[in-house]
Amino acid sequence: MAFRIHRPETVDEASRLELDLDGDCAFIAGGTDLVVQMSRGQRAPAHLIDISRLPGMSAISEDGSVVEIGALVTHRELELGKGLPQGTDAIRDAARQVGGVQVRSIATLGGNIANASPAADLVPVLMVLDAELELRGPHGRCVPISDFIEGPRRTTRQPGELITAIRFRAPGNGSATSFFKAGRRKAMEIAVVNVAASVTLGADGACRSVRIALGSVAPKTLRAIGAEKALAGSPLSVAAIREAAQLAADCCAPITDIRASAEYRRLLVKSLVERALVRCSEQVEQSAMSGISASADNPADLLERSH
Repeated sequence: MAFRIHRPETVDEASRLELDLDGDCAFIAGGTDLVVQMSRGQRAPAHLIDISRLPGMSAISEDGSVVEIGALVTHRELELGKGLPQGTDAIRDAARQVGGVQVRSIATLGGNIANASPAADLVPVLMVLDAELELRGPHGRCVPISDFIEGPRRTTRQPGELITAIRFRAPGNGSATSFFKAGRRKAMEIAVVNVAASVTLGADGACRSVRIALGSVAPKTLRAIGAEKALAGSPLSVAAIREAAQLAADCCAPITDIRASAEYRRLLVKSLVERALVRCSEQVEQSAMSGISASADNPADLLERSH
């Protein structure tokens, strides 16, 4: 497995290199996915383009209401959360469940997205935050993350393009996000199912906005649109949460594999969506009690007693 390493100093130089090498190459930053694929013989690029030191891609910043995360920000940095605004707990929760500390310290957010795994932990979170990707190359463009990933290991990235940043609007008052993951063990495990939710509640406790994303239950991460529509304009009552969770389970298309059966995955979706929505409700209520955001009813205790 012989290959040559290139170390461009700018994004433009990295873009030109990929075009000049005519596809017989791969970008590498942390390498936590690519190196495994190469060791298994799944990929064998003759050239590696090391982008780990490119400037301007390693910071978390907020400009007005827009949060920008550089593509080279590591999962460990996301786990620690410095620079992340209130209401983005799901980013920290998802990041801390990726591998061990050693992996999180080098694995980058951009690489996690570009790898396009249906089980990626950060992708559902970014989808419920309605994030978009900045792609730089021959023709710079921004694309919603939901449109970027087409299927397992397939994206709309064009030759010469690099993901340089991820942007989303900071959650406002009355908003919260949550993330839950089920695996065959508690740590360093590929998700059997993962779920993210984003909820914004009005002063009356009704859902002004809700997004639910499901991972590892279809060829790519998907939104539970039917469940979202069912909750729109309604309080997060026990009955509403249960109905939404069932709709989410009904909309996914899981497979049976060595890690879990399709039926078990659907049961997990229902359970995790319930927990994710309850967690969002709890967070909004806690913020309201601190005088930060609008109040909202919390159905957590009722759900717990009724199971």
